Parts: sequence; C-alpha cells; structure tokens
Amino acid sequence: MDLGIAGKKALVCGASAGLGYACAQALVREGVDVLMVARTPAPLLAAAERLRLLGAGAVSSVAADVTTEAGRALIWQAQQNFDIVVTNAGGPPSGDFRDWDRDIWLRALEANMLAPIAVIKATVDGMMARGFGRIVNITSSAVKSPVDGLGLSNGARSGLTGFVAGLARSTVAQGVTINNLLPGTFDTARLAGNFAAQAARQGISTDQAIAARLAKHPAHRFGQPDELGNTCAYLCSVHAGYINGQNILMDGGSFPGVF
Repeated sequence: MDLGIAGKKALVCGASAGLGYACAQALVREGVDVLMVARTPAPLLAAAERLRLLGAGAVSSVAADVTTEAGRALIWQAQQNFDIVVTNAGGPPSGDFRDWDRDIWLRALEANMLAPIAVIKATVDGMMARGFGRIVNITSSAVKSPVDGLGLSNGARSGLTGFVAGLARSTVAQGVTINNLLPGTFDTARLAGNFAAQAARQGISTDQAIAARLAKHPAHRFGQPDELGNTCAYLCSVHAGYINGQNILMDGGSFPGVF
C-alpha cells in the first residue's frame, strides 16, 4: 500500500533507539524526510546513518533534550514546519509514590505531558494552515491499564491523553489528526533493563523473570518495534484521515477488557 506521504516532513522524538527509531525507520521507508531527535549525539548519529542507507526519505538529526525549552529551540532552529510529528520519551522511574517529592513529579510531567504539548503547540497551527498534519504520541498501555508502581507514568501520560482528546476535535476539520499509540511490552533495550531490575529485586535470573511474564501473556511473545513503527506510519498516512483522537492499544491482547 502506498501511504501517500512521500516527500512529507516529519519530526520524530526519541528516535535513536527502540520504538522511536522504529517509527523513524518506517517513515523513511515511505519516502518521508525525517528529522530525528534524541539527547545523546553518538547513538543518534549512528541511527541516522543506518536510516540513510535505506535510500528513501532524507534523514537529518539534532541532538537535543526535547523536554527543555533550550532543546526544543535547537529543533526549531533546524526546521520549523513539519507535516508529521511523533512525540516519544522514556517513561519515568517506578517506585512508591510516598517517596516522590514535587520535583520528581514535575520532571515526569515535563517529559511525558508538558514537552509533547509544547511540541504540538509549536507545529499544529502550521499543519492546519497547510491542510494536512499527523501527530502521533507514543505513550503507554499504562494509560489504559494503570500499573502499580508506575504512578509517575500513569499520571503524566494520562494527562497528555486527556489534553489530546480535547484538542483533536478542533483540528481534524483542517486535515490534522492527533492520536496516541499505547505500547505494551515491546522487545527493546528498555524492556530488557526493566526485567534485569525486576530480577534483581526478586532474587531470580533475568531469564526467569522474562519467562514468568511470557507465560501470562496471551501472545506468549513481546511486540517487535517494527510492528509499532509500521502502525505509526499508517496513522501518518493519507488513508488515516478519519482516525482521530484515538488511543490505539498495542499489547498483544494483554488488556482483558472490551473497551
């Protein structure tokens, strides 16, 4: 299927690895010109070089912390007008909410709610003026099914979800859709790190921790980043203009509810 977005300009945050990289890769394959953003220069440059080898859309990169005003300023200096925006940031740490002070909460809100809103604010009006735009926020399945111990993520990402639900209804008539992708357990370095930490807490091996999770998983496997990347690319396509304000859960059926 031709997604009809070759030549469009995209911004992909957290793009040097994991799910952000998978989204950037899927868009580049479709001929989209992608500006990749991540905090650490060396992995970002290496990731951008790999995507250039695809020989489709143009690839550029900016090493910046999108959660800060200074970081976002670096992005807008490199480019201002985007047809596609993918927001993505690693989740805040787990723990007991009794241990979290105001500063910890503010950092979580900045990364997983306020920064995406700032990026949307800087780009959505231009999309509307041009009559086409796609914004996809990579959030978490915890928005749909909150996880004990992940209160920072549950709270901050749910705040972004509520904001998007209201805004999306005011942009779609001008050709701009805003949706959220809610990944469950995907085979990424971050997931591997989470399992290693869990294993250490429980006094078991990492393999045992993974086996216990898979035994309870309906698919008996973790998601592959390409699966989410390709779904993101479809949401950014010309064919997805009637999908708007939605929270699309990608968890292999782990969530047991109907709605």
